[in-house]
Amino acid sequence: MNEYHNIETDLILEVSEGLTKNGKTLEGVYFKEEKIENGRVHVTDVEIRTELGARQMGKPKGKYITLESGLLKENCGIDVCAETLSKYIKKLLPHKWNRILAVGLGNRELTVDSLGPKVIDNLFMTYQDMEEGLCGLAPGVMAQTGMETADIIKGVIDQTKPDAVIVIDALAARSIHRLGTTIQLTNTGITPGSGVGNHRNSLTESSLGIPVLAIGVPMIVRTSTIVYDTFSSIIEILQSKHTLRETGKRISEFTVQEKYELIQELLTPEVGNLCVTPKDIDELVFYIGKTVSRGINKAVYE
Repeated sequence: MNEYHNIETDLILEVSEGLTKNGKTLEGVYFKEEKIENGRVHVTDVEIRTELGARQMGKPKGKYITLESGLLKENCGIDVCAETLSKYIKKLLPHKWNRILAVGLGNRELTVDSLGPKVIDNLFMTYQDMEEGLCGLAPGVMAQTGMETADIIKGVIDQTKPDAVIVIDALAARSIHRLGTTIQLTNTGITPGSGVGNHRNSLTESSLGIPVLAIGVPMIVRTSTIVYDTFSSIIEILQSKHTLRETGKRISEFTVQEKYELIQELLTPEVGNLCVTPKDIDELVFYIGKTVSRGINKAVYE
């Protein structure tokens, strides 16, 4: 099993980076990279084709497309990123469909978790008039409704009979540099609340009965992952000091999981399951919400 995916991240890229950095050979996992829009958007296409690859990555078999761009943080980048996003949404949607159900996961009252509902607010809903195109839902969170999100979505699917579901949610990253600069698309579905360790029932094709396209944007990093990176730097410093070299060597022999568990053991009594988000999170959610909603609208109607 891959130890690295236990360091909490929802991003397939960060899992693969950790594995390759530690000399792992990824079997049954295929990568394709390209830079588009004059190099302003970096796209990584990852496909897990085998069960072995799925075990190594700690992720289900399927396709994962990651868009990375600093333009996501800027108002001037909305059109460029939305155009790129729409292209890959079309790539992952079923070839034939009449109606798409868009679901914005998260808590509207909590800025860092409000991306999903805000995307829904800006979609063009045409189900009532045309019985094709988009219909949408922002089901809230279990603390607000007392119901499992998956049960609410299943009920709506039974009534509206969509051909596919697009789910939008905020994710967790392990690198602060990916907050608000990354969008991940996958046809493997999503588990609501996984970014903050509050796992609910998964939303997948097998659980909902129709294809599921998940769009996620990392908005938080756990404190433990930040400390883990700092811890690695401390080990390097210890090994560079003559009197502390032996100590550094012994700690460096810990496995990834042992280091991470040690950090969690030290941090949990003091800070609990603390997560960190950028101070400009309001602007990030606003710009990225508009980008994602525009990308979905373009994919469905153009």
